[in-house]
Amino acid sequence: MSSLAIIDYGVGNLRSVEKAFSAVGVDAVITSDKERLMAAERLVLPGVGAFGTCMNELHRRGFVDVVLDRVGRGIPLLGVCVGMQMLFEQSSEFGETKGLGLLKGSVNRFNDDLVVPHVGWNQVIKRSEHPLLENVSDGSFFYFVHSYHCEPADRNTIVGETDYGVRFPSIVGANNVSGVQFHPEKSQGAGLQLLKNFGNEMFDAL
Repeated sequence: MSSLAIIDYGVGNLRSVEKAFSAVGVDAVITSDKERLMAAERLVLPGVGAFGTCMNELHRRGFVDVVLDRVGRGIPLLGVCVGMQMLFEQSSEFGETKGLGLLKGSVNRFNDDLVVPHVGWNQVIKRSEHPLLENVSDGSFFYFVHSYHCEPADRNTIVGETDYGVRFPSIVGANNVSGVQFHPEKSQGAGLQLLKNFGNEMFDAL
């Protein structure tokens, strides 16, 4: 297993993510040190709370350039929850906020006729083959907490979908960039397998 860094930009409790990687034998470190982030062989971008707050903190700490540089050099990146949403071009949460633009598309709120946030266990239906889902059964349940969902411009980036009144992308992936809307660290066996897959060296070939 190769080195993995969880980007610490002051948003959310990252220890549970670190512990989940450790449980499956992946050496992960939580860090806000740019040198360590630049040296890591794969990156995890977590996110909890509002899209704008997360993006503002990434900018304030100078991590946007780090993420874009590393992705441009082919380093695998996994966005988790709001971290997945930040992979896209923009979000409508509390007004329009620009994202990282690594994937084309936007992030929008669920319809008003649905109970939000969407909280709890729900299934992910596989839409395309991807190394994240190696040894993860189609229709596995994962744990969600979110009020906004991604709308990719290119549906070929959709790896898995979930039904919550509407079908929304719950896993996305394009080249070395991938994201999950749910919390794998809270999703028991299926979530741990997904994190193990991301930590596996097979991602180097993407």
